[in-house]
Amino acid sequence: MLENHITGERLLFRKTSRDTGGEAVVFETFVAPDGFVAAAHVHPYQEEHFEILKGSVAFRLGREELVAGPGERLTVPTGTSHRFWNAGEEEARFACEVRPALQFEQLIETMFALAADGKTNKRGLPNPLRLAVIADATFDTVRLPFPPVWVQRMGLAMGAPLGRLLGYDSAYVSAEEPAPLDEAA
Repeated sequence: MLENHITGERLLFRKTSRDTGGEAVVFETFVAPDGFVAAAHVHPYQEEHFEILKGSVAFRLGREELVAGPGERLTVPTGTSHRFWNAGEEEARFACEVRPALQFEQLIETMFALAADGKTNKRGLPNPLRLAVIADATFDTVRLPFPPVWVQRMGLAMGAPLGRLLGYDSAYVSAEEPAPLDEAA
């Protein structure tokens, strides 16, 4: 299970891109009280389906805000700005499916590993140059809802090469991950 202690999220992949031939990623997310997704974002080529299993989860979809409870489902259409947070006092849990998978798994694994190693701010985001390298590699998976796409592309065209020059990569593995068994001895 992946954990982001900054945002209060824990995530368990149920079906990976490999399992589905790239068609989808299916996972469960556990969100602590006061937990949240790191930033409002847009999936320009993916649809995201949520089913609330426990607790209450607030969503901002475009300009609309709603709270969903157990048994409720919602779909975030392709290209819709959204974010979520735990709206209750107990841990919330939801199942989520993202279609198609694209680089979603790598993005989540990277962001959670950066948080585990203390390489993010209090909102769960890395420094701007590291973020530019990650965003450049995953631009078809996730974008910011603003500024406009052409401004984001311009910023990434300048920031990502500089970030790579400083040694940042689009994928990151936590230093806290255990060594493979054959190397641990």
